[in-house]
Amino acid sequence: MTAAETGDGLLEDFLADPGNAALDLNTAVARCSRALGLPHCVVHLVDVQQRVLMPLSEAAVPLPVDGSLAGWCYRTQSLRVEESETTGLTVWLPLLDGVERLGVLAVHTPALTPVILRRSRSLATLLAMMITSKRAYKDTFVRRTRTEPMRLPAEMLRAFLPPRTIGTAHVVSTAVLEPAYDLGGDAFDHSLTDTALHACVFDAMGHDLASGLTTSVAMAACRNARRVGTELPELVKCVDDALSSWLPDGFCTGVVARLDLTDGLLRWCNCGHPAPLLIRDHRLLVDAMERDADPPMGLPALLAGRSRQVHEIALQPGDRVLMYTDGVTEARTHDGSLFGLERFADYVIRASATGELAPEILRRLIHWILDANPGRLRDDATILMFEWHPPNG
Repeated sequence: MTAAETGDGLLEDFLADPGNAALDLNTAVARCSRALGLPHCVVHLVDVQQRVLMPLSEAAVPLPVDGSLAGWCYRTQSLRVEESETTGLTVWLPLLDGVERLGVLAVHTPALTPVILRRSRSLATLLAMMITSKRAYKDTFVRRTRTEPMRLPAEMLRAFLPPRTIGTAHVVSTAVLEPAYDLGGDAFDHSLTDTALHACVFDAMGHDLASGLTTSVAMAACRNARRVGTELPELVKCVDDALSSWLPDGFCTGVVARLDLTDGLLRWCNCGHPAPLLIRDHRLLVDAMERDADPPMGLPALLAGRSRQVHEIALQPGDRVLMYTDGVTEARTHDGSLFGLERFADYVIRASATGELAPEILRRLIHWILDANPGRLRDDATILMFEWHPPNG
């Protein structure tokens, strides 16, 4: 029996033992590494703000996302190899849940052979699935990915948020929001069915627990209606009704959108919110999605008895749509001027032209905004961007 067959058999034994599913991740990494004949492996999870890769092993040190080979692996979602002073080589592999970036895996090995590489990739895939299945209830992961205490409104909102990035071969949707530990009323949501992408952003007035509660109720009502197949106008009405019934003094602006993945038809309702931006062929199509906005959600009386307006636009392959809150455009630049729509779109266009992945574009953009406003953002800043490619494109 070859070494490869032995390793594969040991991995099968590991996966077949139901007791291994309950192991803490460090123990699972150690056992699985031994089964695969990998000398030493360390998981690094990215922190909430995607600035630092935090090791789960206390013996390892945190690594910057910007300025390290491990960070390069994370940013580009590609394998990197470097020489190590103690083990010969360190192989860095991305930990991915579909298109969502979780962190990186360090495999320390004397030499890199095809067998070692294949087993390392297998381990990275397995660990990503284990992390995804456990992080919702494992505070160990949460603690390692936070670098400062989180305020209660932010804790509540983050409990509702989906992964930063979701996607298929035909669509990718990715989002960021700040201040990570001091959110007020901003949130985003996105989800997929076999035929559609649903995406939305919310912005409740204020910056306290009440505004966070308003957004949480709006997002829950939106999901509740969406999951029974409710169409857009009725879906927004469900949000109106929920806020009117449970939080009569609460309201929020937002954009709720549905993209047909087959033909690229994008339909959306704008409830008192900044209009989404459309980027095509590395150009901003000015006012392409500018429409008269309805009143904010939670204020149905202002509709004067009419239904919510649904707007439509046909996307072309490769189009990128940006949904955002006004905390982005009202942020200050390094020279003190407003960031504004033009700078916002130009940043995305320039980064896209270099071939950067969509999640990396938003990570770098939100850091640029934060670094230009070192004291505090004037308002929550949320960006959601999705890109469409047709099934036969």
